[in-house]
Amino acid sequence: MQFQVQAADLYAYTGGKALDASQPTAIFIHGVLCDHSVWALQSRYLANHGWNVLAIDLPGHCKSGGPAPRSVEEAADTIAQLLDAAGLERAALIGHSWGSLIAMEAAARLGTRVSHLVLVGTADPMKVAPALLEQALNATDQAIGMVQTFSRATLAPPSGAGSWVFGAGMALARRVQASNRDTNLLHTGFVACDSYRNGQAAMAALACPVLFVLGEQDQMTPAKAARSLIDAAKAAGKQVQVQMLPCGHNQMTESPDETLFAIHDFLKTPKA
Repeated sequence: MQFQVQAADLYAYTGGKALDASQPTAIFIHGVLCDHSVWALQSRYLANHGWNVLAIDLPGHCKSGGPAPRSVEEAADTIAQLLDAAGLERAALIGHSWGSLIAMEAAARLGTRVSHLVLVGTADPMKVAPALLEQALNATDQAIGMVQTFSRATLAPPSGAGSWVFGAGMALARRVQASNRDTNLLHTGFVACDSYRNGQAAMAALACPVLFVLGEQDQMTPAKAARSLIDAAKAAGKQVQVQMLPCGHNQMTESPDETLFAIHDFLKTPKA
């Protein structure tokens, strides 16, 4: 499904279902050099169990037009405008990695229009090593390989039927990078993550419960790097849940069922 957002088409995968105004809505937001497909299992399940689903391609990525966002704040504007374009009064926001920062910033701005917030593989600050930033700019394919190496704690997901998550991740990242000829999406996304500094204030401004889904073996955003956000949310009196999973940074593919049911169960939490 396409929506007009910021004068361009924004693509959202709906799990094959039409939007139903009587159902709640979940918006899934991907990370750097990813697209809507990283949420395949989770989005399809919710779409078939009573939820509207909008798993988006961020602007300038794959099936979405317009310029790619250059900051977390700019991307958060996209989410706010998507709610209006889709005629949604309220939605749950679910984001992974860079997408978790976007979801958090959008939730802080949108207040009671966000019913639930799920942060998968998040960190504060989400620093990127200078050497990786330089490589992302000047040796992109090598940087993609490095990211995939540090993002994975397994070569195949449970019951993967021979699928190779490293190779699949490389292929996806290369495809997403090639989808925009005007912008180096890897470098731009990393700079956006590295530059974001509003996490603590965003936690304090939330008007919804928040779930942290963290990987015990995550080397990109180690679980301990989310502690400041968890503490800030608790200090501000927010409803906070933390789910630790036995996986690396790509929780949705390495621990797909555990990630799904952590999200599914959390969405039953009474709305703020």
